Amino acid sequence: MSQSTKTQGKLSSFFDLLVQSIKGNEVDLTSISIKRAIILLAIPMMLEMAMESVFALVDLYFVGHLENSSHAIQTVGLTESVLTIIYSLAIGLSMAATAVVARRIGEKNPEAASKAGMQTIVIAVSINIIISIAGLIYARDILLLMGASAETANHGTTFMRIMMGGSIIIVLLFLINGIFRGAGNAAIAMRSLWIANIANIILCPIFINGFGPIPAFGLTGAAIATTIGRGLGVTYQVYNLFNGKNALKIRISHFLPDFEQIKAIVKIAAPAIFQFVIASCSWVFLAELVATTGGDEGSAGYQTALRLMMFFLLPAWGLSNAAATLVGQNLGAGYIDRAEQSVFQTLKYIIIFMAVVSVVFLTCGHLFASFFTSDVKVIEIASRALKILSIGFIIYGAAMVF
Repeated sequence: MSQSTKTQGKLSSFFDLLVQSIKGNEVDLTSISIKRAIILLAIPMMLEMAMESVFALVDLYFVGHLENSSHAIQTVGLTESVLTIIYSLAIGLSMAATAVVARRIGEKNPEAASKAGMQTIVIAVSINIIISIAGLIYARDILLLMGASAETANHGTTFMRIMMGGSIIIVLLFLINGIFRGAGNAAIAMRSLWIANIANIILCPIFINGFGPIPAFGLTGAAIATTIGRGLGVTYQVYNLFNGKNALKIRISHFLPDFEQIKAIVKIAAPAIFQFVIASCSWVFLAELVATTGGDEGSAGYQTALRLMMFFLLPAWGLSNAAATLVGQNLGAGYIDRAEQSVFQTLKYIIIFMAVVSVVFLTCGHLFASFFTSDVKVIEIASRALKILSIGFIIYGAAMVF
């Protein structure tokens, strides 16, 4: 009876924490237990990252049931592979924003935190204008360079053009969420992606298949729906930045370029961006290699496996981001030992999570792949790829924390 009561008490305590983390009530993360702080931060961050990966899975599901689905799946996958380079920029800058904002919040200096966060937005917008213009102009060439057949390029150019042209929205979605995470309000970041994904799930079938006065755009409709959905998420973020109800109090003057601060932020962000760009380039190279040697079906299977892999890897990034926020705030408050303990406690959780994911992929890969396409060959290739990829998950997860 006593053991049962203890178990019920632990479950009740966990669910209380779960509710508190989703509500997003502001908490001094430097004064509560490390385990409690990790859970409060990690749950919304993991849900947030899972939601980010849902965009590609939703697109993949709906276009996977179109005619010539292998061309559509390949287009979505190759476009996402190229976008990983933009994700690298976004994640690197968001990590810098999280670190700087968390440090200033830990020092009890919200004014400096607000200014630092807005300076990262100035950097991101400046860089991404060039990327968006290049994507609009060279969309077809990029697909061909990635190894797509001429037929796939014909199907997917408009999709690629919309996704690349709207990439500033992707960067802002990542970056502003990083700012909120640094301020300790991961729930707003999570909610912004809920809004974006719910909109995408509703709009995808409408724009792909048509509804009422809206014509059927086919593959292009997936890009339209995703861009609108992400845009709504960014709108929610901007509202919360400027409503004055959070730790960050944003003023227009914070957007005036401060070149000393920009230089400091770039110095923090550069190693992370460089690390992610190298990893992204390897994904791009592999995607191009598979597309040119494996044909449309081989490429479609590989891309299906990658999208599924990212769905489970991104929540692990959420856990690692929780560690980054805790380290920043504890260092800012002068609690060096506590910052170190946060890293190792998070490492333990992330290894357990990735071990479970590895087992799931090794045993159920075929089932996951069959959800997105009925093409037997694509399913077989995707299932085999998932089994191979899962072997390195634990090491990859551990590396995220450091």
